[in-house]
Amino acid sequence: MSTALTPQGLPNLADIEAAAEVVYRAFPATPQYPWGLLSERLGTACWLKHENHTPVGAFKIRGGLTYFDQLAQRGRLPQEVISATRGNHGQSMGWAARRHGVACTIVVPRGNSVEKNAAMRALGVTLIEHGDDFQEAREHAMHLAQQRGAHMVPSFHPDLLRGVSTYWWEFLRAVPQLDVVYVPIGQGSGACSAIAAKLALQHPVRVVGVVSSHATTYADSLAAGSVVEAPVTTQLADGMACRVADPEALAVLAPHIDHIVQVSDAEVAAAMQALFTDTHNVAEGAGAAALAAALQERELLQDKTVGLALTGGQRGCVGFRADPANGPLSKSRRAGNKKRGIAPF
Repeated sequence: MSTALTPQGLPNLADIEAAAEVVYRAFPATPQYPWGLLSERLGTACWLKHENHTPVGAFKIRGGLTYFDQLAQRGRLPQEVISATRGNHGQSMGWAARRHGVACTIVVPRGNSVEKNAAMRALGVTLIEHGDDFQEAREHAMHLAQQRGAHMVPSFHPDLLRGVSTYWWEFLRAVPQLDVVYVPIGQGSGACSAIAAKLALQHPVRVVGVVSSHATTYADSLAAGSVVEAPVTTQLADGMACRVADPEALAVLAPHIDHIVQVSDAEVAAAMQALFTDTHNVAEGAGAAALAAALQERELLQDKTVGLALTGGQRGCVGFRADPANGPLSKSRRAGNKKRGIAPF
C-alpha cells in the first residue's frame, strides 16, 4: 500500500485555518443543526452538517478553491485544467477555474447525471462523455491532459484535502461533544479530511467510513491491505461509484478509520426520503449515505452524539413517495411525474 500521503502529510491546524480564509472569500461556513425528527429517528442526539448549502450544493467546492489557490501561490496556474468526475468534483473545478480565468475540461462517464452535467456546463466547463464508469472517464482525462499539455487535476490530492478539511474543522469546533461521525467514501477526500480535522484539533471523535454495498473497493482494499478493484453496480449513489480505490487515500484511512459500513441502494433511498421528511432538505444518494449507515447501526449509537454530513444535494427533481402510513403515490401522479421526467425512488 502506498505511503506517499501519510497522516503526517495531511493538512495541519495552521493549513486548515489558512484554507478556511480562502473558502470564506467565496461563501461563509455552512450550518449544522440538531434536527429533532432526525434525532428521534436515530434514537439519540444527531447533528447534521449542511454541505448541500454551498454554492454548488456539495462539499467538493472547498477543495477546488484551495487547489487553485495553491497553484496561484506557486505561480503555476495553467491555461487549461482537465479532470474526471461523476459531478461534484467537476463543479468544484469549474467554479474555481472560472474564478482564476482558467479553461476547464471535465470528462464524465456516459449516462452521468443530467442535472450535474448541466450544472457543470453552466460554470463554463467543456464537458466530454467517455467510458462506462468513473475509472474509464479518469483514464481518458489523463490521456487528454497529456495530449494537450493541460494540467490534470486528480480526485485525491493534498491541496484538495486542505479545503475539504475545513468543513470537518467547522463541524468539530461547532459541536465539540460529537462522539462519532459517519462519512461517505467516494475517492476518499471526505473521510481523509475528517481524519485530518480530528488530528489537527486533537478531537477524540470516531470516524466511520461509509461505502455503497454496490461499490466496495474501499471496504475490500482496507480489509486486504492493498488496492482491490471491485465492480460498481449502484444505481443511486453515484458519488460513491468508485471501482479502484486510491492508494494514497488508503494510506490515510487504514490507521485512522474506526470501521466501514456498507449501505445498499435501498437503504440509501430510504435515508434520502428520511432527510427530506425530517429536515426538509433534498439529498443525493451519496449525501444520504451517512444517515443510512447510522440507521443501520442505530442500536450501537444509544446515548452517543452522532454527526452526519449531508455532503451533496444535487438530486434533480425527485418525486418523493408518500410515507407508507399515507399511501403510495397514485397511478395518475406517477404517470404525471414520468411525463415530466421526475424519477420516483
